[in-house]
Amino acid sequence: MKRITLPAGGAVLATGLLATGLAGVVQARDDVTTDPMARGTAQASSVATFWAASNGAALRAASAYTWDAKDVRKVVSKGGVSPDGSPGSAPPIGDERKPVAKVQNVNLPKTIGKVFFVDGSGRQRWCSATSIQSHYRNLVATAAHCVYDTDSDRDVLANWIFVPGYYQGKAPWGIYVGKQAFTHHDFDVYEDYDRDYAFVTVYNGIAFDGAKQVGREEYQRFSGPKRSWGKRYYILPARDVGRLGDNVGGQGVAWNQPTGRYVRTFGYPAAPQPDGSKPYSGVTPKWCYGRTTGKAVGAPWLKIQEHVALKCAVTPGYGGGPWLSDYNNNRRLGYVNGVTSTFADQDGNDRIDLITSPYFDGETAAIYKAARNVWSGKVVGPNGELYK
Repeated sequence: MKRITLPAGGAVLATGLLATGLAGVVQARDDVTTDPMARGTAQASSVATFWAASNGAALRAASAYTWDAKDVRKVVSKGGVSPDGSPGSAPPIGDERKPVAKVQNVNLPKTIGKVFFVDGSGRQRWCSATSIQSHYRNLVATAAHCVYDTDSDRDVLANWIFVPGYYQGKAPWGIYVGKQAFTHHDFDVYEDYDRDYAFVTVYNGIAFDGAKQVGREEYQRFSGPKRSWGKRYYILPARDVGRLGDNVGGQGVAWNQPTGRYVRTFGYPAAPQPDGSKPYSGVTPKWCYGRTTGKAVGAPWLKIQEHVALKCAVTPGYGGGPWLSDYNNNRRLGYVNGVTSTFADQDGNDRIDLITSPYFDGETAAIYKAARNVWSGKVVGPNGELYK
């Protein structure tokens, strides 16, 4: 696969990550590029076990992407964005009926969480993400740099999972292993950050209840994760917790919308500010609210020509989180109309004060539509065994 290496600096804080053993043959259809992630139930179970082992030790060890503070730059305002067709949208899961009551405080959406993966140095990393509407209720939206390796000629990142509602090593609604990734051809091949978005289908959620000591015969019959020491035999039975959208819902998706609209953005900021201050821990999600820029935002060194921007003083870890228009506090649902891609310091005081997102247009809609009708399936069976 041909790739063009871009400077690591600038407003974008993208991770350089390695997809160990998960890359496959890339399939492209027009602007849609799709890559396999965990292939089959055995690999999916292995990925889930990697993160869940030792009471979520790998989850707790993971960190948000960090960067050289000198690389945070000021982005440039340009002309307006260019919709390539009529506005369109897909409604959120569970928002078919509009509520009457209005809530003034901000209720965090159940759909948001963290995506975890392993970088090229073997370190556990994470970004923010959200569940979105799809036919099989199995789809996650995040930034493409949180799915695709931008530093090597490999494809998707290793051991990729989504954990909605993640909190300090806990996965309250289960672990959802990535099955297939969809992004724009221009990001996959040219690392064009105007297309820094991705949609990932995930298997049914998996939950683990701890190791169980069994006899030798049951140990031999069990097809899931297991280990023996001397004459002691242990299995790690798993539970199928169902589809992502059935458990936490799914945000809608909108494209070719006018700029200058109010949005709420969500994510898990964690890294320090360029001046060294550490206002966020990455433990709990945060939000910003405001009107997006009416003009496009450019960053020539990253080939960015048509991002939209929002005033928001968050830090990396927030990357990949959703920008929700028409957010309903009561139902905690809205329409994903962007994902956090880059961070910028506009007034030069060594503190991030602006975030940007690719403009969601008809080409974004094509990527989303290619992903939303793809089935994933189960990983484990009724007795904790690998599903066949």
